[in-house]
Amino acid sequence: MIQPAITGSGVFTPESTITNAELVVAFNAYADRVNAENAAAIAAGTADPVPHSSADFILSASGIEQRHVMDKTGVLDPARMFPNLPARDDDSPSIMAEMAVDAIAKALAQAGRDASQVDLVICAASNHERAYPAIAVEIQKLIGAGGFAFDMNVACSSATFGIQAAADMVRSGSVTCAIVVSPEICSAHLEWRDRDCHFIFGDVATAVVIEPEARAKGAHFTIHGTRCATEFSNNIRNNNGFLRRTRDQMEDRRDMQFMQNGRKVFKEVLPMVSAHILGHLEDTGWQNDSLRRLWLHQANKTMNDFIGKKVLGRTPDDGEQPNILQDYANTSSAGSIIAFSKYSDDLQPGDRGVICSFGAGYSVGSVLVERA
Repeated sequence: MIQPAITGSGVFTPESTITNAELVVAFNAYADRVNAENAAAIAAGTADPVPHSSADFILSASGIEQRHVMDKTGVLDPARMFPNLPARDDDSPSIMAEMAVDAIAKALAQAGRDASQVDLVICAASNHERAYPAIAVEIQKLIGAGGFAFDMNVACSSATFGIQAAADMVRSGSVTCAIVVSPEICSAHLEWRDRDCHFIFGDVATAVVIEPEARAKGAHFTIHGTRCATEFSNNIRNNNGFLRRTRDQMEDRRDMQFMQNGRKVFKEVLPMVSAHILGHLEDTGWQNDSLRRLWLHQANKTMNDFIGKKVLGRTPDDGEQPNILQDYANTSSAGSIIAFSKYSDDLQPGDRGVICSFGAGYSVGSVLVERA
């Protein structure tokens, strides 16, 4: 059996950022306009006012300070409150593919590989801008890769599920150089007019190169194990899709964007994720005190602090569980890979860590790696 390894990683970060303060100004202007339009109903008690948001509320609720986005002006327009991403003709690269190519170039450079050596591309992301042809096949063509490509969607766990699929194919010998890329335009599926979630998401793209360890050209991470699990839940959901046009009511329903029951998610997902990681460690013969790093899904700082403490059996020391939420916000499947890419170079040969993502489904995926 061939031993797979992660030999390179890369991150594409959009240039535009939105700070909490900027976001709050736009949201509160929107709230004031809606409240003025509904003043009579609010006074009569037949409608509830839209409450203001605040930077302090956002930071305490999530740990987020800013987010990168593909378009800033549309989001911060109180009369619009969603990105302005013009349509492209069919002969132009899609937005997701364009983001992906940037992240892939960085990952391949770190691995010392050329795109012509790639024989598998998996586009693993929460939201794909079209149903077909697959974004992954478009990416394959744009970078000049061979082999085959396909899209994968397991919501926020897409990247780790993609890593398992790629690692399994490397183990079997069916591919020799795989790319798992996660271009996430989360700003387009977020309801920016909902105070409870308007601050959660940002945009980014990540990529990892997976190939046989024997082919690695430099420092890399041996993949000692992958594990995925799913359990159906409606508590994180987006009901948009092509069947929307078949419904009698085609208005912009709230459930066509990101929705979650945060309290239930917190209560149900955290025990599932903690038990998943601990079980994976035990079955692999690893002890939790051997871990040097936890690269967790970046959804909420409180959630990560809880999982880190459960997995390590203590409060993580500084640097053991790096967070990138404060700079990137929740970037869905890409979050744990951003953390891995930015906070792994300092590890020494023999140091062990866990990449873990979790989210809608429910889904959870873990990857046990060792610096080599």
